Amino acid sequence: VVAADEREAGRRAVLNYGHTLGHAIETTGRYDLRHGEAVAVGLVYAAELGRALGRIDDERVAEHRRVVDGYGLSGSLPVGADPDELMVAMGRDKKAIDGLTFVLDGPAGVEVVAGVDAGVVRDTIEAVR
Repeated sequence: VVAADEREAGRRAVLNYGHTLGHAIETTGRYDLRHGEAVAVGLVYAAELGRALGRIDDERVAEHRRVVDGYGLSGSLPVGADPDELMVAMGRDKKAIDGLTFVLDGPAGVEVVAGVDAGVVRDTIEAVR
């Protein structure tokens, strides 16, 4: 996948599943989380956002949570995480095509979804608090 898409313009972008919020958590700083811990929260968030957009069902979200929990990782935002700061950081993500852009699960599998409504993104932050 990496060799076939060195610039992350296509299929390679799916390797960033969970990274949009994960990188925002890292960028906003004040948390003692490793990269994988931040991405674990991002994986759960991506599932919650996928559900909010009607892309996946409750069972698929539960599956994401079970996987993250199974590795002993948290699927919740760090205490004190500021939704406003996270929104700004996610808007600056390198994958941004047309506004807020995420790699999300859905009926066709994991794919890049551009132009996600900011209100839905913000509301979904509450699902991982």
